[in-house]
Amino acid sequence: MIDPSAFVQAINNTREHVNSARPQAPVVHDRERVQGRGDPFRRSAAALLRRWADRVEPHRPRPCSAAAA
Repeated sequence: MIDPSAFVQAINNTREHVNSARPQAPVVHDRERVQGRGDPFRRSAAALLRRWADRVEPHRPRPCSAAAA
């Protein structure tokens, strides 16, 4: 048998979801992107993380030259 409280909860959740996209809902504007290179701290942190990732990342083994002969 179907649980009646689950049925009521499903209807209420569906009604909330449908009404959340109504025309009078508040509009959140996107942040304007700043043109430029970013602040120096972010750039230096990104460079440090890139260098660290290159050092930590496993590299593929070089092919054996004796096998080609």
